[in-house]
Amino acid sequence: MAAARKTVRVRIVGRVQGVSFRVWTRDEAQSLGLDGWVKNEADGSVAALISGPEAEVTRMLERLSIGPPAASVTQVKTEFAEMPEEFHGFRITR
Repeated sequence: MAAARKTVRVRIVGRVQGVSFRVWTRDEAQSLGLDGWVKNEADGSVAALISGPEAEVTRMLERLSIGPPAASVTQVKTEFAEMPEEFHGFRITR
């Protein structure tokens, strides 16, 4: 039986731009086999859509709350979302 799939939309707040957060997020998501995207927002936050097996999505959310070494995450907001069926892989978007 396949693992239950979970998709969340995430907004990460703090010192998260200019610290390679998007590249780090993509690499972490790919290492966990997750699908989705990550991008910078005009307000200085980082947004992401993350989809995959529930356990791996939970691991990713834990990692996002810490971020890469130069980041300082103050808040991670999550909400459930839907992932388009044809979407595969994890990428950085604008």
